[in-house]
Amino acid sequence: MPSEPDSWTIRHFSQANPAGPGQDSVPALLRRVADGIEHRPGIEIQDVVLHNEVTADGDWWSATVYFHD
Repeated sequence: MPSEPDSWTIRHFSQANPAGPGQDSVPALLRRVADGIEHRPGIEIQDVVLHNEVTADGDWWSATVYFHD
């Protein structure tokens, strides 16, 4: 009988710039993400994914950080 693959649960948080002026600033978003990571000491980052939504006000960037303790 084949063995079951290892499994684990990944945690995540998402952040975005506030809507409106500056919502398209990737550097500002990356600073927010870095702050979010620093407020969770000891976590191990698995992945960071950037997302872009096009709105009537232009690009609106967000990011999801996947991590485990």
